[in-house]
Order: sequence, then C-alpha cells, then structure tokens
Amino acid sequence: MTAKTRLQMARNDRARSDYVFSGPGLNVFLTILTCGIWGFFLFYQLMRRDKEHNERRLEFLDAANTYAWEQANSRGRADELRPAFERVATALVPLRRMTHDFRDPTIWLVLDILVGGLRFVGLGAGIAEIIGFVLIDMDLDTHDRAEGTAEAELVSIYAQLGIDLPAPDPSRVKGRQNYVARVIVSILTCGVYTLWWLYDMQVEGNRHVEGNWAFEDALVGAI
Repeated sequence: MTAKTRLQMARNDRARSDYVFSGPGLNVFLTILTCGIWGFFLFYQLMRRDKEHNERRLEFLDAANTYAWEQANSRGRADELRPAFERVATALVPLRRMTHDFRDPTIWLVLDILVGGLRFVGLGAGIAEIIGFVLIDMDLDTHDRAEGTAEAELVSIYAQLGIDLPAPDPSRVKGRQNYVARVIVSILTCGVYTLWWLYDMQVEGNRHVEGNWAFEDALVGAI
C-alpha cells in the first residue's frame, strides 16, 4: 500500500474512530433518566474513541512522514531534510507507546458494570469510570502534545517541498485536569459532580478530534 493510499484511508477512517458525541448535555440527562444505564454506553464510547483515535492518527502522521520522505528522495533533498524527518519519528514514539496501553473498551465496560455498586451515590460515576476519566484525560494530553510536535515538523517539511499546510495551534493543548480536586469535589457532592465530569469528557474529546480534521483535509487535498 502506498503512503498516499494510507493517508487517504486513515483520513476516511475517522468516521469510525473519531466518535463525536452530538449532544453531551442530553447524554447526561439520559444517564439520569435511565438510572445510569446510558452512562455505561457513554463510558464505552469514550474508551473506544481514546484507543481508536490514537491508532488512526498514528497511522495518518506516519503515512504523512513516509510520503514526504519519498518526495524528498525523489527530489534529492533527503539528506538535507533528514533531521526533520527524524524529529517527526521521535514525536510519534509516545503515540506508538500508547497503542500498548490497557484501553480495551469492552474490558473497561465489563469492569465498570462489575463494580457498578461502588458508585459514589445513585447516578454518579463508578470507580472504574473515574479511573477511566483520568486515564483518558492523561492520554489526550500526551497524545495532543506529541501529534502537535509531529504536525509542526511536517508543516515545515512540506513547505520546503512546495506544499503549504495549516500550522498547528500551540494553544490547543489544554493541559491535564486537576484529578485530585475533581475526586474530592465528587465525594463532597455525593457523586453529583461526576455528571459534569462526564459532560466535560465528551466535550473536550469532541473538540480535540474535530480540531484534527482541518490539517488532515488540507494534507490529503494537497497531495
């Protein structure tokens, strides 16, 4: 499979991997209405998006690096641009490492159901969900920093190959949540705060995946 084909396939695969929650507020309301049952589905989708989005973005960025390397070789500029390509490869290391993390959505859903009784109270998120929220947020921070570095290097490489791409916005990296504070507030509010936490996880993930699409569309369109 050529690098160009890999790029196109990875871009098109986002319809599967980049799950977007169309109504985060409504989802929280449905969680309350169904006595927490809808929350299991939301948690599964959050874990699935965390895992599959990272895998897809790794494939896309790796293919983008490979395609640029092929173009640099064909133009006799490979040695000149080699350091930049090596920096892209280094930036992708955290994304590769994350593919081996324990993020199987089905297993996490089972864990959430099994320990469902260990909820803060009533409709509040379960212990497995709280742990999952923390892991997902840590993944998002690590993932965004790594791919932002890779994108910045790729923009520079492609510019030298005559292809202009939108530069990544450094301010898009939101930083990690204050997990200790959130857990304390969840306990003090008898679990009510975890409903807001669930809403927040949907929104921040939506913002991240949708923010990736402009760069992908621009690159695939340019080549």
